[in-house]
Amino acid sequence: MTKLFWNEAAKQLGDGTRIFDPAALTWRDGEVRQGAPVTPSEALSKLAAHRLLRGVPIGIIGPREATDAQRALAEQMGAALARHGLQLLCGGKNGVMEAACKGHAENGGMPVGLLPDEEWHAANPYVAIPIATGIGPARNAIIARACLVLVAIGGGVGTLSEMALGLQFNRLVLAMADAPEVNTVARIDTVDAVIARIAARLFAIA
Repeated sequence: MTKLFWNEAAKQLGDGTRIFDPAALTWRDGEVRQGAPVTPSEALSKLAAHRLLRGVPIGIIGPREATDAQRALAEQMGAALARHGLQLLCGGKNGVMEAACKGHAENGGMPVGLLPDEEWHAANPYVAIPIATGIGPARNAIIARACLVLVAIGGGVGTLSEMALGLQFNRLVLAMADAPEVNTVARIDTVDAVIARIAARLFAIA
């Protein structure tokens, strides 16, 4: 795996021969000197602490009629995204979406809800930025296209459609708990492991 180094004085992340540009989410030539080694997840936290990371959305998808366990996991996942400086985008409704927004908002995030409805008032109370599309379930395609990574927590046909769209758009799609089974989608057990996968994708490292 690529080794990452953080220089606190310069507020720069490097891999020895390149420097990460957190606004463009790309690497450029340059050496970070005297940097402390960090994991990809720790690198996210460092960038988040200085508000340097471009807010490319991470999607949390799942059912409106969620179980207590699904809601608890979604809230933990939303909170972890906020703590690592990652922008949450979801469908803005209830169940898994509301729980994810709650976790994100209560940890300093500003969750975005892309609503199927015609008016913003239909958003759950934790959505900071409600976007009323008025296009119904077709908004799933926008969520799948806009997000760098999709994390599925539970769900049925609607969630499965978003997962399939994410794969079609070459997004990283991850499944947690009892999300639908898809052969090419990795099932991840813990929130920390999901953050590590998101970080590896964002930093384009193996």
